[in-house]
Amino acid sequence: MKAYGDRLDEAYWEVNAAAARLISYGCGLSARHLKDRRLRMQFNRELAYYARRVLDDVSERKLSAGDALIELRNERDRLYAQSKRILYQSFGVIGGVGQMVTGAGICYGSLGWACGLAGAPLMAHGGNNIYENVRGLYEGRSDVSGPVKKVYQGAAKAVGYTEREGTAAYLASDITMSVGALFRNVPKVGAWKLFKYNKMDKEIAVRQMSNFSLYVEMGVNWISAQQLVETLDDESR
Repeated sequence: MKAYGDRLDEAYWEVNAAAARLISYGCGLSARHLKDRRLRMQFNRELAYYARRVLDDVSERKLSAGDALIELRNERDRLYAQSKRILYQSFGVIGGVGQMVTGAGICYGSLGWACGLAGAPLMAHGGNNIYENVRGLYEGRSDVSGPVKKVYQGAAKAVGYTEREGTAAYLASDITMSVGALFRNVPKVGAWKLFKYNKMDKEIAVRQMSNFSLYVEMGVNWISAQQLVETLDDESR
């Protein structure tokens, strides 16, 4: 280890500790997101080299301890943002598939009469969410707009609003339809009908969901709500 001047002072050790925390944090992220062993080892190695370079720059007085701490913190924030994007988009794909299945079930269960009002729009949103999140994961982006969202954005601009407000309308509709699907009435398991189900033969859909499916659906809606809040915050600035 190189001396920071003639000694290893407190500032250097503070940077050293921050570098160690960054490497540990990065290793945790790579274990979570990189299933390929070689890619994981390469990522960890490159992050360790980066932290070592920052430490060497401080040791050789090319970089102040304060600037080094800021640089390490910015790198950690960048890694956090990437991890958050991957998590959100992974949930978005799962949520989109769930919307497609639920929408198809509404169309089938209502013999088509509720398809145009609820089933088809839900499937359209589900397909759009799958497209946006799969493409976002593949390209490493968070700004992908699918065809359905573009319709909302175009409609917003047509009546004098901005594209961002169209995005907010899309997210609000997405949440409303997803929550509505959870509380729609469906036949109870084992219910029998002659011509139609009675009210006592039905229950809300959420009662038939497994705990895992319910937690996933809640997670997807929470993420959509977070994105809506962020979009509205951007509009107010």
